[in-house]
Amino acid sequence: MQITPLIWLITIAVTIAFFVYEFFAHVRKPHAPTVGESARWSAFYIGLALLFGVGIGLVSGWRYGGEYFAGYLTEKALSIDNLFVFLIVMTGFAVPKAYQQKVLMIGIVIALILRGGFIAVGATLIENLSWIFYIFGALLLFLAYRQAFSNHESDPANGRFMGFVRRILPVSDEYNEDKLTVKKGGKRFVTPMLLTIVAIGFIDLVFAVDSIPAIYGLTNEAYIVFTANAFALMGLRQLFFLIGGLLERLVYLSQGLAVILAFIGVKLVFHALHVNELPFVNGGQHVEWVPEIPIWFSLLFIGVTITIATVASLLKTRGDRQKGDRDTVQGEPIASATDESPER
Repeated sequence: MQITPLIWLITIAVTIAFFVYEFFAHVRKPHAPTVGESARWSAFYIGLALLFGVGIGLVSGWRYGGEYFAGYLTEKALSIDNLFVFLIVMTGFAVPKAYQQKVLMIGIVIALILRGGFIAVGATLIENLSWIFYIFGALLLFLAYRQAFSNHESDPANGRFMGFVRRILPVSDEYNEDKLTVKKGGKRFVTPMLLTIVAIGFIDLVFAVDSIPAIYGLTNEAYIVFTANAFALMGLRQLFFLIGGLLERLVYLSQGLAVILAFIGVKLVFHALHVNELPFVNGGQHVEWVPEIPIWFSLLFIGVTITIATVASLLKTRGDRQKGDRDTVQGEPIASATDESPER
C-alpha cells in the first residue's frame, strides 16, 4: 500500500478540520445534545467511515479494505467499552450534562494524539523487530484475560493517579461554568472540569495499550491503523449521549471484547512464528506449518463476536427486567373487597 507524505498530510488536515468544526459548531456553546442530534451525527460518522473503507478497497485493493473494516470494527467496539469508564468518570466528578460534550471532545482529541504516537512507535518496532509480534501477542492475551473479568466498578475519579494530581494542583470544589481554572482570593485554582479532562486523558493512555497492538494484529499498514482509529473516535461523543442508557445493558460486552483480543493475540503469535527469526525458536527459522489467519476470517470472527455479545446482553437484561417485574407483582399484597371493613 503506497501512501505518500502528501496523502498523510491531507488525511491529518481533514481529521483536524472535522474536530475544529465539531468544537465551534456543537461544543463551544454548552448544551446537552438531544437524542435526534446525537443519532444524526452518529449515523453520519459511521457512514463516512464505511465509505472510506470502500474507497480503500476500490483504490488499493480489497485486502487492505478488509483490513480497514476489521480494524475499524475492533477499534469501535473498544471505544464503546471506553464509554463505560467515561460514564463512571462523569458521574464521579458530577459533571453537569451541559458541559459533558466539552470534556468528551477534549478527551477524544487527547486520545487521538496519544494513539498517533503509539501508532508511530508500533510501526517502527514492526519494521525493525520481527519478534515484537510475540510481545504484542502475549500482551493481548493478558489483556483479554483481564478484560474478561473486569467489572468497571472502580472509580477513576478517586484513584491513585487523581490523588497524585490533587496533591500537586490547587483544586476548587465547585464548577465555574465550563472554565478549567478560576481565581479566588488572588490565587488560581483548577476546577473539577480540568480534573475530569486529565482523568479521561489518562484513561485514554491506558486504553491505547490494548487498542494499538490489537489493530496491528490485523494490519501492518500504519495508515490503516491511524484512519481506523480516527474514524472510531469520530462520533464517539455523540454515541455517548445516544446510547448512554444502553451501556448498562451491554453486560457481556467485556467478555465479547476479551474473545476478540484473545483471537487477535493468537493471530499475532501465529504471525510471529511464521516470520520467526529468534535463534532459540525453531533454530531461528520460520515456522512454516503455522497457519496465517486470513483477513476475511478475522473480519467475520470479529463481527459475529460483537453481534453475539450484544444480542446476549440485551436478552439477559430483558429477562432480568421481566423477572424483576414478576417478583414485584408477586410481592405486593392484593387488595380485595373482603379485606375492607364496612363503614359504620
